[in-house]
Amino acid sequence: MQQSKRESDVRTTESDAGAESLDFIRQIVTDDVARGAKVATRFPPEPNGYLHIGHAKSIVLNFGIAEEFGGTCNLRFDDTNPTTEEVEYVDSIKEDVRWLGYDWGEREYFASDYFDKLHELAVQMIRDGKAYVCELSKEEAAEFKGDYYRPGRESPYRARSVEENLALFERMRRGELDEGAAVLRAKIDMQAPNMNLRDPPMVRVIKRPHHRTGDTWCIYPTYDWTHGQSDAFEGITHSLCTLEFEDHRPLYDWFLDQLALPARPRQIEFARLNVSYTVLSKRRLITLVREGHVDGWDDPRMPTLCGLRRRGYPPEAIRKFCERVGIAKSEGVVDVALLEHAVREHLNETAPRVMAVLDPLKVVITNYPEGEEEEFEAPYHPQDPSYGSRKVPFSRELYIERDDFREVAPRKWHRLSPGAEVRLRYACLIRCVDVIKGDDGEIKELHCTWDPESRGGKSPDGRRVRGTSHWVSANHAVPATVRLYDRLFNTPNPTAGGADLTASLNPDSLEVRQGMMEPSLRSAAPGSRWQFERLGYFTVDSANSRPDKPVFNRTVTLRDSWARIERRNS
Repeated sequence: MQQSKRESDVRTTESDAGAESLDFIRQIVTDDVARGAKVATRFPPEPNGYLHIGHAKSIVLNFGIAEEFGGTCNLRFDDTNPTTEEVEYVDSIKEDVRWLGYDWGEREYFASDYFDKLHELAVQMIRDGKAYVCELSKEEAAEFKGDYYRPGRESPYRARSVEENLALFERMRRGELDEGAAVLRAKIDMQAPNMNLRDPPMVRVIKRPHHRTGDTWCIYPTYDWTHGQSDAFEGITHSLCTLEFEDHRPLYDWFLDQLALPARPRQIEFARLNVSYTVLSKRRLITLVREGHVDGWDDPRMPTLCGLRRRGYPPEAIRKFCERVGIAKSEGVVDVALLEHAVREHLNETAPRVMAVLDPLKVVITNYPEGEEEEFEAPYHPQDPSYGSRKVPFSRELYIERDDFREVAPRKWHRLSPGAEVRLRYACLIRCVDVIKGDDGEIKELHCTWDPESRGGKSPDGRRVRGTSHWVSANHAVPATVRLYDRLFNTPNPTAGGADLTASLNPDSLEVRQGMMEPSLRSAAPGSRWQFERLGYFTVDSANSRPDKPVFNRTVTLRDSWARIERRNS
Protein backbone atom coordinates (compact mmCIF):
# COMPACT_ATOMS: atom_id res chain seq x y z
CA MET A 1 0.00 0.00 0.00
CA GLN A 2 1.40 3.38 -1.00
CA GLN A 3 1.47 6.21 1.50
CA SER A 4 -1.61 8.41 1.12
CA LYS A 5 -1.33 11.54 -0.97
CA ARG A 6 -2.18 13.43 2.21
CA GLU A 7 1.33 12.61 3.44
CA SER A 8 2.66 15.15 0.97
CA ASP A 9 -0.38 17.40 1.13
CA VAL A 10 -0.16 18.09 4.85
CA ARG A 11 1.81 21.31 5.17
CA THR A 12 2.38 22.97 8.48
CA THR A 13 3.86 26.33 7.60
CA GLU A 14 1.50 28.34 9.74
CA SER A 15 2.71 29.23 13.21
CA ASP A 16 0.77 28.14 16.28
CA ALA A 17 2.25 31.04 18.22
CA GLY A 18 -0.56 33.23 16.93
CA ALA A 19 -0.73 35.44 13.88
CA GLU A 20 -1.57 38.51 15.95
CA SER A 21 2.04 39.29 16.87
CA LEU A 22 5.29 38.96 14.97
CA ASP A 23 8.53 37.76 16.50
CA PHE A 24 11.19 40.43 16.75
CA ILE A 25 13.01 39.32 13.59
CA ARG A 26 9.87 39.35 11.48
CA GLN A 27 9.02 42.77 12.90
CA ILE A 28 12.43 44.08 11.81
CA VAL A 29 12.02 42.58 8.35
CA THR A 30 8.47 43.93 8.09
CA ASP A 31 9.72 47.44 8.88
CA ASP A 32 12.56 47.13 6.37
CA VAL A 33 10.20 45.92 3.64
CA ALA A 34 7.89 48.85 4.39
CA ARG A 35 10.86 51.11 3.61
CA GLY A 36 11.31 49.41 0.26
CA ALA A 37 13.90 46.75 1.11
CA LYS A 38 14.10 43.46 -0.76
CA VAL A 39 14.63 40.42 1.45
CA ALA A 40 17.58 38.11 0.92
CA THR A 41 18.64 35.61 3.60
CA ARG A 42 21.06 32.70 3.66
CA PHE A 43 21.65 29.47 5.51
CA PRO A 44 25.42 29.26 6.03
CA PRO A 45 26.52 25.85 7.39
CA GLU A 46 30.15 24.88 7.80
CA PRO A 47 30.66 21.56 5.97
CA ASN A 48 32.48 19.97 8.90
CA GLY A 49 29.72 17.76 10.31
CA TYR A 50 26.13 16.63 10.04
CA LEU A 51 23.20 18.96 10.63
CA HIS A 52 21.09 18.43 13.75
CA ILE A 53 17.73 19.58 15.10
CA GLY A 54 19.30 22.87 16.20
CA HIS A 55 20.25 23.66 12.61
CA ALA A 56 16.66 22.91 11.58
CA LYS A 57 15.53 26.00 13.47
CA SER A 58 17.90 28.19 11.46
CA ILE A 59 16.90 26.51 8.19
CA VAL A 60 13.20 27.00 8.88
CA LEU A 61 13.78 30.61 9.93
CA ASN A 62 15.96 31.67 7.00
CA PHE A 63 13.99 29.95 4.26
CA GLY A 64 10.72 30.83 5.98
CA ILE A 65 11.50 34.55 6.18
CA ALA A 66 12.46 34.57 2.50
CA GLU A 67 9.25 32.80 1.50
CA GLU A 68 7.00 34.95 3.67
CA PHE A 69 8.40 38.24 2.36
CA GLY A 70 8.80 37.28 -1.28
CA GLY A 71 12.58 37.16 -1.08
CA THR A 72 15.35 34.65 -1.67
CA CYS A 73 17.42 32.39 0.53
CA ASN A 74 20.88 31.22 -0.46
CA LEU A 75 22.57 28.03 0.63
CA ARG A 76 26.19 28.96 1.30
CA PHE A 77 28.85 26.66 2.65
CA ASP A 78 31.36 28.51 4.83
CA ASP A 79 34.23 26.25 3.83
CA THR A 80 37.21 28.17 5.21
CA ASN A 81 38.95 25.39 7.15
CA PRO A 82 40.23 22.52 4.98
CA THR A 83 41.36 20.53 8.02
CA THR A 84 37.78 19.64 9.01
CA GLU A 85 35.67 19.91 5.86
CA GLU A 86 34.67 17.15 3.47
CA VAL A 87 32.51 16.66 0.40
CA GLU A 88 30.56 14.06 2.40
CA TYR A 89 29.30 16.82 4.70
CA VAL A 90 28.41 19.07 1.78
CA ASP A 91 26.30 16.34 0.23
CA SER A 92 24.60 15.44 3.51
CA ILE A 93 23.73 19.09 4.23
CA LYS A 94 22.10 19.51 0.83
CA GLU A 95 20.15 16.29 1.33
CA ASP A 96 18.95 17.44 4.77
CA VAL A 97 17.82 20.88 3.60
CA ARG A 98 15.93 19.37 0.67
CA TRP A 99 14.38 16.77 2.97
CA LEU A 100 13.06 19.54 5.21
CA GLY A 101 11.23 20.86 2.17
CA TYR A 102 13.37 23.77 0.97
CA ASP A 103 14.89 24.56 -2.40
CA TRP A 104 17.59 27.13 -2.99
CA GLY A 105 17.35 26.88 -6.78
CA GLU A 106 20.52 28.16 -8.45
CA ARG A 107 21.61 30.01 -5.31
CA GLU A 108 24.22 27.54 -4.08
CA TYR A 109 27.43 29.25 -3.00
CA PHE A 110 30.66 28.49 -1.20
CA ALA A 111 32.90 30.83 0.74
CA SER A 112 35.69 29.31 -1.34
CA ASP A 113 34.06 30.98 -4.36
CA TYR A 114 35.28 34.25 -2.88
CA PHE A 115 38.86 33.36 -1.92
CA ASP A 116 40.26 35.53 -4.72
CA LYS A 117 38.05 38.49 -3.79
CA LEU A 118 38.83 38.10 -0.09
CA HIS A 119 42.52 38.01 -0.88
CA GLU A 120 42.23 41.22 -2.88
CA LEU A 121 40.32 42.87 -0.03
CA ALA A 122 42.96 41.71 2.47
CA VAL A 123 45.67 43.30 0.33
CA GLN A 124 43.59 46.49 0.22
CA MET A 125 43.29 46.45 4.01
CA ILE A 126 47.08 46.22 4.29
CA ARG A 127 47.53 49.11 1.84
CA ASP A 128 45.06 51.17 3.85
CA GLY A 129 47.05 50.52 7.02
CA LYS A 130 44.21 48.52 8.57
CA ALA A 131 45.85 45.07 8.62
CA TYR A 132 49.31 43.71 9.38
CA VAL A 133 51.24 40.45 9.41
CA CYS A 134 51.90 39.30 12.95
CA GLU A 135 54.58 36.72 13.77
CA LEU A 136 53.70 36.13 17.41
CA SER A 137 53.34 32.47 18.31
CA LYS A 138 49.93 31.20 19.30
CA GLU A 139 50.88 31.35 22.98
CA GLU A 140 52.40 34.82 22.66
CA ALA A 141 49.35 36.12 20.80
CA ALA A 142 47.08 34.89 23.60
CA GLU A 143 49.24 36.67 26.17
CA PHE A 144 49.26 39.93 24.21
CA LYS A 145 45.50 39.75 23.70
CA GLY A 146 44.80 39.92 27.43
CA ASP A 147 41.46 38.88 28.82
CA TYR A 148 38.20 40.34 30.12
CA TYR A 149 39.99 41.73 33.18
CA ARG A 150 43.24 42.76 31.51
CA PRO A 151 43.63 44.99 28.42
CA GLY A 152 45.66 43.72 25.54
CA ARG A 153 49.06 44.90 24.37
CA GLU A 154 50.00 45.81 20.84
CA SER A 155 52.03 43.28 18.93
CA PRO A 156 55.64 44.33 18.25
CA TYR A 157 54.87 43.69 14.56
CA ARG A 158 51.91 46.07 14.50
CA ALA A 159 53.97 49.06 13.41
CA ARG A 160 55.44 47.42 10.32
CA SER A 161 55.32 49.42 7.13
CA VAL A 162 52.78 48.73 4.43
CA GLU A 163 55.57 47.48 2.16
CA GLU A 164 56.82 44.99 4.76
CA ASN A 165 53.33 43.68 5.38
CA LEU A 166 52.60 43.30 1.68
CA ALA A 167 55.84 41.39 1.16
CA LEU A 168 55.21 39.08 4.13
CA PHE A 169 51.62 38.47 3.11
CA GLU A 170 52.82 37.50 -0.35
CA ARG A 171 55.27 35.06 1.23
CA MET A 172 52.35 33.61 3.21
CA ARG A 173 50.41 33.16 -0.02
CA ARG A 174 53.31 31.45 -1.75
CA GLY A 175 53.72 28.96 1.09
CA GLU A 176 57.13 30.25 2.17
CA LEU A 177 56.03 30.54 5.82
CA ASP A 178 55.13 27.61 8.03
CA GLU A 179 51.76 27.07 9.67
CA GLY A 180 51.59 29.18 12.82
CA ALA A 181 54.57 31.30 11.77
CA ALA A 182 52.48 34.30 10.73
CA VAL A 183 48.89 35.50 10.56
CA LEU A 184 47.29 38.53 8.98
CA ARG A 185 45.48 40.58 11.63
CA ALA A 186 43.07 43.50 11.46
CA LYS A 187 44.44 46.62 13.13
CA ILE A 188 41.60 47.73 15.40
CA ASP A 189 42.03 48.30 19.15
CA MET A 190 43.94 46.14 21.63
CA GLN A 191 42.23 48.03 24.47
CA ALA A 192 38.70 47.29 23.27
CA PRO A 193 36.36 45.80 25.91
CA ASN A 194 35.05 43.48 23.21
CA MET A 195 37.72 40.83 22.82
CA ASN A 196 36.76 40.24 19.19
CA LEU A 197 38.03 43.73 18.31
CA ARG A 198 41.52 43.15 19.71
CA ASP A 199 43.29 42.79 16.36
CA PRO A 200 41.46 39.64 15.26
CA PRO A 201 43.05 37.23 12.77
CA MET A 202 41.89 37.53 9.17
CA VAL A 203 44.03 35.06 7.23
CA ARG A 204 46.19 32.18 8.47
CA VAL A 205 48.56 29.64 6.92
CA ILE A 206 47.07 26.15 6.53
CA LYS A 207 49.01 23.86 4.22
CA ARG A 208 46.20 21.44 3.50
CA PRO A 209 44.33 20.83 0.25
CA HIS A 210 40.80 22.17 0.08
CA HIS A 211 37.88 19.97 -0.98
CA ARG A 212 37.05 22.42 -3.79
CA THR A 213 40.16 24.47 -4.54
CA GLY A 214 42.70 21.68 -4.10
CA ASP A 215 46.24 22.98 -3.61
CA THR A 216 45.55 26.43 -5.05
CA TRP A 217 45.75 28.07 -1.63
CA CYS A 218 47.89 27.54 1.44
CA ILE A 219 46.35 30.50 3.25
CA TYR A 220 42.72 30.56 4.29
CA PRO A 221 40.45 33.33 5.60
CA THR A 222 38.93 33.10 9.07
CA TYR A 223 35.19 32.81 9.56
CA ASP A 224 34.92 36.38 10.92
CA TRP A 225 36.75 37.82 7.96
CA THR A 226 34.77 35.76 5.46
CA HIS A 227 31.22 35.89 6.71
CA GLY A 228 30.19 39.53 6.38
CA GLN A 229 31.96 40.01 3.07
CA SER A 230 30.34 36.85 1.65
CA ASP A 231 26.96 38.22 2.74
CA ALA A 232 27.75 41.48 0.97
CA PHE A 233 28.92 39.76 -2.24
CA GLU A 234 25.60 37.91 -2.39
CA GLY A 235 23.42 40.92 -1.57
CA ILE A 236 22.16 39.44 1.68
CA THR A 237 19.90 41.89 3.54
CA HIS A 238 19.37 40.06 6.83
CA SER A 239 22.15 37.87 8.18
CA LEU A 240 20.40 35.81 10.86
CA CYS A 241 22.76 34.26 13.42
CA THR A 242 22.50 32.58 16.79
CA LEU A 243 23.34 34.47 19.98
CA GLU A 244 26.96 33.30 20.22
CA PHE A 245 27.66 35.66 17.31
CA GLU A 246 26.27 38.71 19.09
CA ASP A 247 29.71 39.73 20.37
CA HIS A 248 31.04 39.26 16.85
CA ARG A 249 28.59 41.75 15.36
CA PRO A 250 30.80 44.82 16.03
CA LEU A 251 33.59 43.08 14.12
CA TYR A 252 31.18 42.07 11.35
CA ASP A 253 30.14 45.73 11.01
CA TRP A 254 33.71 47.05 11.34
CA PHE A 255 34.91 45.05 8.35
CA LEU A 256 31.94 46.23 6.28
CA ASP A 257 32.69 49.84 7.24
CA GLN A 258 36.26 49.61 5.95
CA LEU A 259 35.45 48.25 2.51
CA ALA A 260 33.64 49.33 -0.64
CA LEU A 261 31.19 46.46 -1.05
CA PRO A 262 28.08 45.98 -3.25
CA ALA A 263 25.68 45.65 -0.29
CA ARG A 264 25.40 46.30 3.41
CA PRO A 265 23.89 43.26 5.20
CA ARG A 266 22.48 43.52 8.69
CA GLN A 267 23.31 40.87 11.28
CA ILE A 268 20.52 39.92 13.71
CA GLU A 269 20.93 37.36 16.48
CA PHE A 270 18.39 34.95 17.94
CA ALA A 271 18.50 32.26 20.61
CA ARG A 272 19.67 28.88 19.39
CA LEU A 273 17.60 25.77 20.00
CA ASN A 274 18.35 23.75 23.12
CA VAL A 275 16.29 20.60 23.69
CA SER A 276 15.91 18.58 26.89
CA TYR A 277 17.24 14.99 27.04
CA THR A 278 19.49 15.90 24.12
CA VAL A 279 22.98 17.21 23.41
CA LEU A 280 23.65 19.36 20.34
CA SER A 281 27.31 20.17 20.90
CA LYS A 282 29.30 18.93 17.93
CA ARG A 283 32.13 17.90 20.24
CA ARG A 284 29.81 15.79 22.38
CA LEU A 285 28.07 14.25 19.40
CA ILE A 286 31.47 13.24 18.05
CA THR A 287 32.21 11.60 21.42
CA LEU A 288 29.01 9.54 21.18
CA VAL A 289 29.98 8.31 17.72
CA ARG A 290 33.68 7.70 18.28
CA GLU A 291 33.21 5.90 21.59
CA GLY A 292 30.54 3.64 20.10
CA HIS A 293 27.63 4.75 22.28
CA VAL A 294 25.60 5.01 19.06
CA ASP A 295 25.88 3.27 15.70
CA GLY A 296 26.94 6.31 13.70
CA TRP A 297 25.75 9.79 12.80
CA ASP A 298 22.47 8.44 11.41
CA ASP A 299 21.67 6.34 14.47
CA PRO A 300 17.94 6.94 15.08
CA ARG A 301 18.74 8.02 18.65
CA MET A 302 20.92 10.88 17.44
CA PRO A 303 19.51 14.43 17.09
CA THR A 304 21.08 14.71 13.63
CA LEU A 305 18.64 15.28 10.81
CA CYS A 306 19.82 12.10 9.10
CA GLY A 307 19.20 10.23 12.37
CA LEU A 308 15.73 11.73 12.81
CA ARG A 309 14.94 10.94 9.17
CA ARG A 310 15.97 7.32 9.61
CA ARG A 311 13.91 7.11 12.79
CA GLY A 312 10.88 8.26 10.84
CA TYR A 313 10.40 11.85 11.99
CA PRO A 314 8.42 13.61 9.23
CA PRO A 315 9.98 16.85 7.97
CA GLU A 316 6.57 18.53 8.31
CA ALA A 317 6.61 17.77 12.05
CA ILE A 318 10.10 19.20 12.47
CA ARG A 319 9.05 22.39 10.67
CA LYS A 320 5.97 22.63 12.85
CA PHE A 321 8.08 22.13 15.97
CA CYS A 322 10.49 24.89 14.95
CA GLU A 323 7.60 27.25 14.28
CA ARG A 324 5.99 26.48 17.63
CA VAL A 325 9.24 27.05 19.48
CA GLY A 326 9.37 30.51 17.97
CA ILE A 327 12.16 33.08 17.93
CA ALA A 328 13.51 34.58 21.15
CA LYS A 329 16.37 36.85 22.23
CA SER A 330 17.36 34.83 25.30
CA GLU A 331 18.49 31.23 25.68
CA GLY A 332 16.18 28.57 27.04
CA VAL A 333 15.54 24.85 26.91
CA VAL A 334 12.62 23.37 24.99
CA ASP A 335 11.05 20.18 26.29
CA VAL A 336 11.73 17.37 23.83
CA ALA A 337 8.14 16.25 24.47
CA LEU A 338 7.06 19.18 22.27
CA LEU A 339 9.02 17.71 19.37
CA GLU A 340 7.61 14.24 20.04
CA HIS A 341 4.11 15.69 20.20
CA ALA A 342 4.56 17.36 16.81
CA VAL A 343 5.67 14.02 15.36
CA ARG A 344 2.72 12.18 16.94
CA GLU A 345 0.30 14.83 15.75
CA HIS A 346 1.46 14.58 12.15
CA LEU A 347 1.64 10.78 12.07
CA ASN A 348 -1.82 10.50 13.59
CA GLU A 349 -3.14 12.20 10.44
CA THR A 350 -0.86 10.58 7.87
CA ALA A 351 0.27 7.11 9.02
CA PRO A 352 -1.75 4.09 7.84
CA ARG A 353 -2.83 1.67 10.60
CA VAL A 354 -1.69 -1.95 10.49
CA MET A 355 -1.33 -4.81 12.96
CA ALA A 356 1.92 -6.22 14.28
CA VAL A 357 2.82 -8.35 17.29
CA LEU A 358 6.13 -7.56 18.96
CA ASP A 359 6.18 -10.29 21.63
CA PRO A 360 4.22 -13.15 20.05
CA LEU A 361 2.11 -15.60 22.01
CA LYS A 362 0.46 -18.32 19.91
CA VAL A 363 -3.31 -18.74 20.05
CA VAL A 364 -4.98 -21.87 18.63
CA ILE A 365 -8.68 -21.51 17.76
CA THR A 366 -9.72 -25.09 18.55
CA ASN A 367 -13.17 -24.91 16.97
CA TYR A 368 -11.93 -23.32 13.73
CA PRO A 369 -11.58 -25.94 10.95
CA GLU A 370 -8.01 -27.03 10.28
CA GLY A 371 -6.62 -25.98 6.91
CA GLU A 372 -9.24 -23.30 6.37
CA GLU A 373 -8.70 -19.55 6.29
CA GLU A 374 -10.62 -16.41 5.49
CA GLU A 375 -10.07 -12.68 5.22
CA PHE A 376 -11.45 -9.68 7.05
CA GLU A 377 -11.65 -6.16 5.70
CA ALA A 378 -9.58 -3.65 7.69
CA PRO A 379 -9.33 0.10 6.95
CA TYR A 380 -5.90 1.70 6.77
CA HIS A 381 -7.20 4.76 8.56
CA PRO A 382 -10.50 4.52 10.49
CA GLN A 383 -11.05 8.31 10.39
CA ASP A 384 -10.12 8.79 6.73
CA PRO A 385 -11.67 6.52 4.07
CA SER A 386 -9.32 7.97 1.42
CA TYR A 387 -6.57 5.71 2.73
CA GLY A 388 -8.49 2.65 1.56
CA SER A 389 -8.36 -0.77 3.18
CA ARG A 390 -6.73 -4.19 2.94
CA LYS A 391 -7.68 -7.82 3.50
CA VAL A 392 -6.30 -9.34 6.70
CA PRO A 393 -6.02 -13.16 6.59
CA PHE A 394 -7.41 -15.22 9.48
CA SER A 395 -6.63 -18.87 10.28
CA ARG A 396 -6.74 -21.44 13.07
CA GLU A 397 -3.43 -20.32 14.57
CA LEU A 398 -2.78 -16.68 15.45
CA TYR A 399 -0.33 -14.54 17.39
CA ILE A 400 -1.31 -11.96 19.99
CA GLU A 401 0.85 -9.84 22.29
CA ARG A 402 2.06 -11.79 25.29
CA ASP A 403 1.16 -8.77 27.43
CA ASP A 404 -2.47 -9.14 26.35
CA PHE A 405 -2.84 -12.29 28.46
CA ARG A 406 -2.80 -12.79 32.21
CA GLU A 407 -3.16 -16.23 33.75
CA VAL A 408 -4.24 -14.52 36.97
CA ALA A 409 -6.07 -11.43 35.85
CA PRO A 410 -5.83 -8.30 38.02
CA ARG A 411 -8.88 -6.22 38.85
CA LYS A 412 -10.31 -4.32 35.86
CA TRP A 413 -8.35 -6.48 33.42
CA HIS A 414 -10.13 -6.30 30.07
CA ARG A 415 -7.85 -8.46 27.95
CA LEU A 416 -7.54 -12.22 27.66
CA SER A 417 -7.41 -14.55 30.68
CA PRO A 418 -8.72 -18.07 31.39
CA GLY A 419 -12.46 -18.04 30.71
CA ALA A 420 -12.45 -14.43 29.50
CA GLU A 421 -13.65 -13.24 26.11
CA VAL A 422 -12.03 -10.54 23.97
CA ARG A 423 -12.51 -9.06 20.55
CA LEU A 424 -9.87 -9.61 17.89
CA ARG A 425 -9.59 -6.37 15.98
CA TYR A 426 -11.73 -6.46 12.78
CA ALA A 427 -12.18 -10.25 13.11
CA CYS A 428 -14.26 -11.93 15.81
CA LEU A 429 -14.74 -12.75 19.49
CA ILE A 430 -12.62 -15.44 21.13
CA ARG A 431 -12.68 -17.02 24.61
CA CYS A 432 -9.66 -18.61 26.35
CA VAL A 433 -10.40 -22.21 27.38
CA ASP A 434 -6.93 -23.63 28.14
CA VAL A 435 -3.36 -22.55 28.85
CA ILE A 436 -0.56 -24.78 27.50
CA LYS A 437 2.80 -24.61 29.28
CA GLY A 438 6.20 -26.07 28.57
CA ASP A 439 8.37 -28.13 30.91
CA ASP A 440 9.89 -24.90 32.23
CA GLY A 441 6.49 -23.62 33.29
CA GLU A 442 6.42 -20.91 30.64
CA ILE A 443 3.23 -20.39 28.67
CA LYS A 444 3.67 -21.80 25.16
CA GLU A 445 0.24 -21.23 23.66
CA LEU A 446 -3.39 -20.55 24.44
CA HIS A 447 -6.32 -22.62 23.31
CA CYS A 448 -9.38 -20.56 22.56
CA THR A 449 -12.73 -20.89 20.88
CA TRP A 450 -14.30 -18.40 18.53
CA ASP A 451 -17.87 -17.34 17.91
CA PRO A 452 -18.52 -17.69 14.15
CA GLU A 453 -21.49 -15.36 14.51
CA SER A 454 -19.14 -12.57 15.58
CA ARG A 455 -17.35 -12.17 12.25
CA GLY A 456 -16.19 -8.58 11.83
CA GLY A 457 -15.82 -8.21 15.58
CA LYS A 458 -19.49 -7.60 16.34
CA SER A 459 -21.31 -9.12 19.31
CA PRO A 460 -24.11 -11.20 17.74
CA ASP A 461 -26.38 -11.05 20.76
CA GLY A 462 -25.36 -7.65 22.04
CA ARG A 463 -23.22 -9.02 24.87
CA ARG A 464 -20.61 -6.58 26.14
CA VAL A 465 -16.98 -7.43 25.36
CA ARG A 466 -14.73 -4.63 26.57
CA GLY A 467 -11.27 -5.84 25.58
CA THR A 468 -9.81 -5.66 22.07
CA SER A 469 -6.51 -7.22 20.99
CA HIS A 470 -4.54 -6.87 17.79
CA TRP A 471 -3.30 -10.06 16.17
CA VAL A 472 -1.75 -11.64 13.07
CA SER A 473 -2.38 -14.98 11.42
CA ALA A 474 0.49 -17.37 12.15
CA ASN A 475 0.30 -18.91 8.69
CA HIS A 476 0.60 -15.54 6.97
CA ALA A 477 2.74 -13.53 9.38
CA VAL A 478 5.86 -11.76 8.12
CA PRO A 479 8.81 -12.06 10.56
CA ALA A 480 10.51 -8.73 11.11
CA THR A 481 13.17 -7.16 13.31
CA VAL A 482 11.76 -4.33 15.39
CA ARG A 483 13.97 -1.78 17.09
CA LEU A 484 12.33 -0.01 19.98
CA TYR A 485 14.17 3.30 20.20
CA ASP A 486 13.79 5.60 23.18
CA ARG A 487 15.51 8.76 24.38
CA LEU A 488 19.28 8.45 24.41
CA PHE A 489 19.61 10.15 27.81
CA ASN A 490 17.57 9.64 30.96
CA THR A 491 18.12 13.11 32.46
CA PRO A 492 16.83 16.43 31.04
CA ASN A 493 20.28 18.05 31.04
CA PRO A 494 22.89 15.32 30.42
CA THR A 495 25.86 17.65 30.94
CA ALA A 496 24.60 19.76 33.85
CA GLY A 497 27.41 20.98 36.05
CA GLY A 498 30.02 19.49 33.75
CA ALA A 499 28.73 15.95 34.36
CA ASP A 500 30.18 13.07 32.41
CA LEU A 501 28.08 12.72 29.28
CA THR A 502 28.06 8.93 29.43
CA ALA A 503 26.73 8.86 33.01
CA SER A 504 23.31 9.97 31.73
CA LEU A 505 23.02 7.49 28.88
CA ASN A 506 19.75 5.60 28.95
CA PRO A 507 20.56 1.85 29.05
CA ASP A 508 17.12 1.14 27.60
CA SER A 509 17.43 3.49 24.63
CA LEU A 510 17.36 0.51 22.26
CA GLU A 511 15.56 -2.81 22.57
CA VAL A 512 15.55 -5.26 19.65
CA ARG A 513 12.68 -7.69 19.19
CA GLN A 514 11.67 -10.23 16.59
CA GLY A 515 8.05 -9.50 15.76
CA MET A 516 5.34 -10.77 13.46
CA MET A 517 3.68 -8.43 10.96
CA GLU A 518 0.49 -8.68 8.93
CA PRO A 519 1.32 -9.60 5.31
CA SER A 520 0.53 -6.13 3.93
CA LEU A 521 3.87 -5.02 5.39
CA ARG A 522 5.93 -7.57 3.49
CA SER A 523 6.88 -5.08 0.79
CA ALA A 524 6.67 -1.87 2.82
CA ALA A 525 8.98 0.71 1.27
CA PRO A 526 12.07 1.88 3.19
CA GLY A 527 11.24 5.12 4.94
CA SER A 528 7.48 4.50 4.94
CA ARG A 529 5.71 5.26 8.22
CA TRP A 530 3.00 3.20 9.89
CA GLN A 531 1.01 3.04 13.06
CA PHE A 532 1.16 -0.39 14.63
CA GLU A 533 -2.23 -0.41 16.31
CA ARG A 534 -1.98 0.01 20.09
CA LEU A 535 1.86 -0.05 19.93
CA GLY A 536 3.13 3.18 18.40
CA TYR A 537 4.41 4.69 15.16
CA PHE A 538 7.07 2.80 13.24
CA THR A 539 9.19 3.38 10.15
CA VAL A 540 10.80 0.91 7.78
CA ASP A 541 14.54 1.31 8.36
CA SER A 542 16.21 2.78 5.28
CA ALA A 543 19.63 1.30 6.06
CA ASN A 544 19.00 -2.33 7.01
CA SER A 545 15.69 -3.43 5.51
CA ARG A 546 15.79 -5.96 2.69
CA PRO A 547 13.03 -7.36 0.45
CA ASP A 548 10.91 -9.75 2.55
CA LYS A 549 13.11 -8.97 5.56
CA PRO A 550 11.85 -5.64 6.88
CA VAL A 551 13.40 -3.85 9.83
CA PHE A 552 11.16 -1.40 11.66
CA ASN A 553 12.28 1.49 13.88
CA ARG A 554 9.92 2.83 16.50
CA THR A 555 9.52 6.48 15.67
CA VAL A 556 7.51 7.52 18.71
CA THR A 557 5.09 5.93 21.16
CA LEU A 558 1.36 6.57 20.95
CA ARG A 559 1.51 8.60 24.15
CA ASP A 560 4.17 10.42 26.12
CA SER A 561 5.15 7.68 28.59
CA TRP A 562 7.97 9.87 29.93
CA ALA A 563 5.46 12.38 31.26
CA ARG A 564 4.02 9.70 33.49
CA ILE A 565 7.50 8.64 34.61
CA GLU A 566 8.43 12.21 35.48
CA ARG A 567 5.20 12.79 37.40
CA ARG A 568 5.77 9.58 39.32
CA ASN A 569 9.34 10.58 40.21
CA SER A 570 8.52 14.17 41.12
